[in-house]
Amino acid sequence: MTGVLQQAVQTLHAGGLLLYPTDTLWGIGCDATNETAVGKVYALKRRADSKSLILLVSGMDMISRYVPQIPGIAIHLTETAGAPLTLIYPQARGLAANVLAADGSVALRIVQHDFCRQLLYRFRRPLVSTSANLSGQLPPADFPQVPEEIKNGCDFIVPEEYEGAPTRKPSSIIKISLHNEAIRIRN
Repeated sequence: MTGVLQQAVQTLHAGGLLLYPTDTLWGIGCDATNETAVGKVYALKRRADSKSLILLVSGMDMISRYVPQIPGIAIHLTETAGAPLTLIYPQARGLAANVLAADGSVALRIVQHDFCRQLLYRFRRPLVSTSANLSGQLPPADFPQVPEEIKNGCDFIVPEEYEGAPTRKPSSIIKISLHNEAIRIRN
């Protein structure tokens, strides 16, 4: 796995796009702090850049580098989640402007996938994680369903053998506030 991780990290440092497995679906990813790389993701997916993106992080320590105030409810929800959960945090910083929502919030998920965790550990920055489909199409349940256009548009494809046991469906999404309020966006 070391060679694959090295290639993936080199691709990210060079501003390239990855096609990689996550704990939910196959994703298109890049360095979430590189605005040019994020722009490539929007272009490949043919997605409006007004739609923010989900980012993968390794844990609360990484979140604290990009979110100045972590509401207590975030810790509770993360610790009790039985399935992949994305939380939308208010007031993000240090990320590419085009990964943020219009209100400055950011969608972050602590990933529970072995390959992704190791990748994040080596890369040390959040990764964009958007489903590997063209905008408006259903997300692919597995690697063979990823459109050729997406495969051809990525600079590095993580071998299918690293897929693990994904849920094969998008994560739940909850928006949280600094006042410990939570609003479910997607089940």
